[in-house]
Amino acid sequence: MEGLLGTLGPIILMFVLFYFLLIRPQQKRQKQVVSMQNSLQKGDKVVTIGGLHGIVDAVDEGKIVIKCGDGSRLTYDKSAVREVVESAQG
Repeated sequence: MEGLLGTLGPIILMFVLFYFLLIRPQQKRQKQVVSMQNSLQKGDKVVTIGGLHGIVDAVDEGKIVIKCGDGSRLTYDKSAVREVVESAQG
């Protein structure tokens, strides 16, 4: 029995370390990103994953319309927003 525990112990420890060092932090970041994307509002300054900078002009269920610097309006999925640079509320 001790031999079995001696061989499985390091493998179990490795899985526990992977969970706490890699998997759990990634899940927390993903929850933060989804929360940010769900809280988008008209007037927020955003950057998309493609590098487009603009201001949110309209928000639908799964899509947003971004107004660019030259006045054009582009439609994107909410999941394409990487970060909110400046919130509309402040």
